[in-house]
Amino acid sequence: MTLRRQLLLVSLLLLSLPWAGCQFIREMEGALRHGQEQSLQATARAVAAVLGEREELLYPNPQRRVAPADRQGTIYAHPAEQVLIMDGYGDGWEEIPGAHLGSEPGMAPLSVNYQAATRNGMLYLMLQVQDAQVIFHNPGISAEPNGDRLVLRTWLADRRQEYVIATAAPGSLRASPVGPLQPGFDAGRIHGYWQDAVGGYSLELEIPLAYTGGRLGFYLVNVGQRSGGRFETLGNINPLDALAPPWLIYNPAALQGSLAPFSKGGSHLQVVDKDNWLIADVPARNTGHDAGTDTFWLLRLLYRSILSRGGLEAPPVAAGDGKVQAAEVTSALSGISANHRYQDPRYSSRTILSAAVPIVHDGGVIGVVMARQSGEEYLSLTDQAFSRLLGYSLLALCAGAFGLLGYASLLSWRIGNLSRAARNAISDEGMVVDAFPRSHMRDEIGDLSRHYADLLDQLREYNDYLRTLSRKLSHELRTPIAVIQTSLENLEQSAPVATQTAVYVARAREGLVRLNGILTAMSEANRLEESIRSNTPGRVDLVPLLREVFAAYSGVYPDHRLSLDLQNGEAWLQGVPELIVQALDKLMDNAASFCPRGGAITLALAPGAGCWELSVSNEGPPLPGELHDRLFDPMVSLRQGESGGVHLGLGLHIVRLIAEFHRGRVRAENLPEQAGVRVTLVLPAARPDS
Repeated sequence: MTLRRQLLLVSLLLLSLPWAGCQFIREMEGALRHGQEQSLQATARAVAAVLGEREELLYPNPQRRVAPADRQGTIYAHPAEQVLIMDGYGDGWEEIPGAHLGSEPGMAPLSVNYQAATRNGMLYLMLQVQDAQVIFHNPGISAEPNGDRLVLRTWLADRRQEYVIATAAPGSLRASPVGPLQPGFDAGRIHGYWQDAVGGYSLELEIPLAYTGGRLGFYLVNVGQRSGGRFETLGNINPLDALAPPWLIYNPAALQGSLAPFSKGGSHLQVVDKDNWLIADVPARNTGHDAGTDTFWLLRLLYRSILSRGGLEAPPVAAGDGKVQAAEVTSALSGISANHRYQDPRYSSRTILSAAVPIVHDGGVIGVVMARQSGEEYLSLTDQAFSRLLGYSLLALCAGAFGLLGYASLLSWRIGNLSRAARNAISDEGMVVDAFPRSHMRDEIGDLSRHYADLLDQLREYNDYLRTLSRKLSHELRTPIAVIQTSLENLEQSAPVATQTAVYVARAREGLVRLNGILTAMSEANRLEESIRSNTPGRVDLVPLLREVFAAYSGVYPDHRLSLDLQNGEAWLQGVPELIVQALDKLMDNAASFCPRGGAITLALAPGAGCWELSVSNEGPPLPGELHDRLFDPMVSLRQGESGGVHLGLGLHIVRLIAEFHRGRVRAENLPEQAGVRVTLVLPAARPDS
């Protein structure tokens, strides 16, 4: 992996910045959430404290605060948001929950669906009766109602008051009293509309809330065609009950009005009585600009997704019967304030906080104030902070990534330059070049380049010394050799030499000749390199050249079986004949050195792919595997012991220099079955038009 990619991977650590920012946002959101809980609790406590001093707001009838809960029959009147028109039809009642009553088994099929609502101090009832046979009141029989009818029972001053609703035909109607009424009460204030319906009839009534006294019971009287004038009843009370009718639960207007100022703070307030009835519901009113709308929607969505809390349940709502069942309400009714967070059903990325506080009066809990607030109220405060934090994080991330990438590119470029300089420090001829760059940067890479340059300078000086060493030795030793040679010649000519002395003189002359050969071999490579540069290649045909030199080799190596293998009549290339002959001389000398007496040596020429392959094969020991790649390096020799000649390991190196001068190459390989060695010169063939 390149340095640039490594640093690019390291730059991914900068992703920890957005992660740290998200963690900071979460911590900040946790602190704001805690603050919201405290604030909402304080609002709910303030409301509970006010309501605790004014119990009449919760219980217009004080007896209901201490009375046990009704087991059944309680009517819950929902607050109506729009005007209800008394026409006997169900228009306007679609959103108001209702209840169902049915006759007992064995009785005539009779059922009723009833709904109750309050608005502006009035109680509205909607009854949809299923009756197979509707009998209207017949004034001709009696003045008292004698057909199907509805009886309402209220409770005032610990006395019951009853009203009967009957009509001789569908249309508008008014209630009639059953027995004496309290002073100031007019049964005609209870009016409505009777309307025929499929399978029965519907009855819509308007009743002043003050007439109920906080209690309301009703029952239907179904006359039908029965022998003996018998009839059946159906309702939430029994006609023969002497006790007060069930409680009428509704939202007192005074309570709603007292809660309205508290809703301006963005809190949704609800009041639940001791029996879990919802008796006040004041939605939140936004009085200011939503700060969250100033933030770009995508950033706001990202922010909400970071802070989203999965697994939250939807907030509980009042059931159709008007009761609220929630964990925080149950806790508050036991005297312990509680908070609970819900998922906003309208927005998947928002939450709702609910705080419930008990309303205490005379040391007892008489109800619960429940305040709800959207998490958007405090999240919007951090939208702009999150936007800035996200912008700064992305800016720092991009700056860091591009900075590291640029720095990695600079380092990679510098190291690449150093690598290329190191690769080119040694020329193809094995010379150490002079132009190794020295960096002026005061860092590790600069120090490395300077150390390399110093090392190459020392290596160049050492190589120069080694290259001139043979010339220096030759120059220094030729004089004493000449003195020794002259002395030996004078000794031979001055007087007759004894037999023993002649032997010593002959040995001295042989050593002198051998020493002169060593000096000549030491300077041969340098002379060859200098002579190669001064030659100009020309067009050469190898076939006649090989026939000529083969004839000479037959006389030079009489102890071996020489053969010539030419596969073409002509073989043209661009080269220097003298250098090719010199390379063949080295190869033949090398082959003869390793070939046993009487062994075969073959000089062959074969065509290749755009080249000529000139090879010398000999029988003898195979090449060691470890020397295949270093055989043509200088100062490498396989000869061991005395070979009778001067061998400094330069012969095959000279062959490689000649091959490279001709833009070719040289290789060595073992013959099949390890029978010997073949050294091949691969030389480019000349183009036909050259």
